Amino acid sequence: MKKLILGPMATLSHEAFRRCVESFGGCDEYFTEMINVSSLLTKGPFEKYYLINETSPQKIVWQLTGNNEEVIPLAVKELKPLGGLGIDLNMGCSAPQIYKTGAGISWMTKPVEITKKLVRNTKDEIEKNKFDNGTSFRLSVKCRLGKDDFTDEDFFSFTDMLVENGVDLITIHPRTMKEKMRGKPKYLYAEKLCERYKKQNVMIYVNGGIKDSGSKNECESLCPSVDGFMISQQAAITPWIFAQLNNLKQTIDRKQVALKFIDDVVKYQPEEFIKTRIQRFFYYYCTQFKFGHYFQTQVLNFKSVEECKNRINEYFEKQSEEQFLQIGS
Repeated sequence: MKKLILGPMATLSHEAFRRCVESFGGCDEYFTEMINVSSLLTKGPFEKYYLINETSPQKIVWQLTGNNEEVIPLAVKELKPLGGLGIDLNMGCSAPQIYKTGAGISWMTKPVEITKKLVRNTKDEIEKNKFDNGTSFRLSVKCRLGKDDFTDEDFFSFTDMLVENGVDLITIHPRTMKEKMRGKPKYLYAEKLCERYKKQNVMIYVNGGIKDSGSKNECESLCPSVDGFMISQQAAITPWIFAQLNNLKQTIDRKQVALKFIDDVVKYQPEEFIKTRIQRFFYYYCTQFKFGHYFQTQVLNFKSVEECKNRINEYFEKQSEEQFLQIGS
């Protein structure tokens, strides 16, 4: 059975969102949003909120970001007491504010010896910080294909380096740096990675473009050997996407989903983050509805949490037929 994974999304893959997804049956793994290692190590005022893992803590994968190959590995020791499945190195984020700092996809463009040192140092820290039962964090990397002018030789040379230095899992978002979320993902590269590393027992996850059973089946037809399917933005639109893919029969109260999410953001996020976290979720969530643009405008422009809740209630009073959704057979 192939795994279903919630992908790492900045300002979205936090405890409140995981609780929302888990309420429908959840998924096999939850990647956290990017954790800035420098802030983590200096005990920044907000870092503790990134580390909350009450929802299925055994399924958590900690995603790390930063621009220093000596500093990033030091996070392993800090995260060990929290447990979880693994450590993930973000080498795929192409957002300009991340890339320009030397983080994210910059690791695919730096001199290979620098990136190799990051991977090797992180693997060494993982080996030094084994759990009491003798197991250790899994080491993974999430990456893209590279720049728009990437070549197969460059890409596979990069992934070979990852594997040779101890990476256990590669998640490939098979688009280039500038494609971001545009264009059809090049799923065949995920299958090529599976073939290339099957003797080394390296796992391959594929990310990008999966919105429903049909698109998942299309993806699987092109990369049948992958170990898992990672879903990101679609989970914010329909947090029950994993239940749908597992054909679980449920009645979804879409109004209550929205209201409960707000309550959990208030509970699990600092006051300074509440508004932006709510806005980020509803930017996606509202798009599934008949009058999605209107609903989105109403919900995103709020001055208080109560006002936001009132606007949600008002929408479903007017569009009562949209409140309940049946999934599964």
